[in-house]
Amino acid sequence: MFSRLRSDVQCILDRDPAARTAWEVLTCYPGIHALLLHRRAHWCWNHGLKWLGRFISHLARWLTGIEIHPGAKIGSCVFFDHAMGVVVGETAEVGDGCTIYQGVTLGGTSLYKGTKRHPTLGRNVVVGAGAQVLGGFTVGDGARIGSNAVVVKPVPAGATAVGNPARIIQADSDVKREEAASQMGFSAYGITQNDDPVSQAMRGLIDNAAGQEHQIALLWQAIEKLSGSAAAPGKDCVPNDAARQETFAADKLNQLMGK
Repeated sequence: MFSRLRSDVQCILDRDPAARTAWEVLTCYPGIHALLLHRRAHWCWNHGLKWLGRFISHLARWLTGIEIHPGAKIGSCVFFDHAMGVVVGETAEVGDGCTIYQGVTLGGTSLYKGTKRHPTLGRNVVVGAGAQVLGGFTVGDGARIGSNAVVVKPVPAGATAVGNPARIIQADSDVKREEAASQMGFSAYGITQNDDPVSQAMRGLIDNAAGQEHQIALLWQAIEKLSGSAAAPGKDCVPNDAARQETFAADKLNQLMGK
């Protein structure tokens, strides 16, 4: 029990820059209090003490603002960050290393008892503030759910779900876009969320600009090869380098966005 408690405290110290000491985490973090009480409630629930499990869960909700049904399965090193208003349903499962912020609901959409009504979160899933994950589906390992997203279908491992209803953004495309943006000195993600219309326009502009610069680079290579073979000895018909210095105006976009 104490080894698990130590790992719970350590995961908070690792993930929350505001956490200073283990004693502060143990005494001032409602997320860890909710976990400790839930484990006792879950034990009672699994050993036929249904009312006692529900009563402990009710006390935990009153003390911490976090409502976890005693039937829910919570893994190790789960961090409920702030977490006021979090609701975790009866058949929900939360994998190891997940981070859940305030206002999150892991809810159900079915009224049939004995069925899997609530979501299953894989390992190391991050659920942003105010997100609603509704249904008996699986959110894959390492997935991210954006703030205020409403997720009603499975999320693949490593993907991101944003919006209402949530749409799935594959991690690979995000990584490529962010790499291109960083090369240009501009990142739309530093300003707005993925579901913001301005952010969508910036992403489209970045994708288009990256593609055009790649095509221009190929054209310059072809021109240099042609000019090198056609030029007279001692002469170079390639235009000066000033023509190739026009690049994506990231600074102007940053100023327009107030960055």
